[in-house]
Amino acid sequence: MKKFSKYIQYYKSIAATTLGLMYITVGIKHFTDPETFIAITPPFIYFREAAVYFTGLVEITGGALLLVKKYRRQGGVLIIILLFLVFPANIYLVFSQEAQAAFQGTRGAALIRLPFQIPLIFLAYWHSKEKASRWIELFCILSFPPTIIYFLTL
Repeated sequence: MKKFSKYIQYYKSIAATTLGLMYITVGIKHFTDPETFIAITPPFIYFREAAVYFTGLVEITGGALLLVKKYRRQGGVLIIILLFLVFPANIYLVFSQEAQAAFQGTRGAALIRLPFQIPLIFLAYWHSKEKASRWIELFCILSFPPTIIYFLTL
């Protein structure tokens, strides 16, 4: 059983590195292509441009923290907070044709994107804990590949 645990920790490390790089990449896009993110920010958010830059900075910081094992807990917590902060944008993307056009997607694509927030939250939680329950580990191990594959196809 101890050997199996070693493989889980190795897999978890690969997942943390992959997710960290993904978050950093998307965070950088908040600065290089802010108009796309501004377009999917709901109108009730004041200072939309500032919100996009702020969430981009949080995304880069959280991703960088996931890359360093010593700081994964803080990175996981920061990513969880980020995912809740940007959730209204994902909902707005489902209902706004203008946001879909700016994001170069459809309502169907936005609907598919929405449930992927759940495994991303669980994965961030998994990385925020040194040890998680077997059920969370199993969910994260199984949901990581399809989640990453989905986001790589965007």
